[in-house]
Amino acid sequence: MRPGKILLGVLAGVAFGAMVGILLSPEKGSVTRKKIAKKGGAYSDALKEKVNDFRDNISQKIDKVKEEVSELVKQNKAKSEETKKT
Repeated sequence: MRPGKILLGVLAGVAFGAMVGILLSPEKGSVTRKKIAKKGGAYSDALKEKVNDFRDNISQKIDKVKEEVSELVKQNKAKSEETKKT
């Protein structure tokens, strides 16, 4: 499995566990609903941040690979031209 999927699975499991724990608490329904909304928003924000960080990291790696490939192409063209001259 990919690390991104594992991370999302863990975060989803933690969020689900927290929600079940809150739902089974002996508090009034209105208090429980407020807690669920508050926790859900916090988990949602954290998940969005993780996804954005992951996306940025992947974008940086893709850009680096593009640069390396471009450099290799330039080197191979130069070698090709040099070979043609001889």
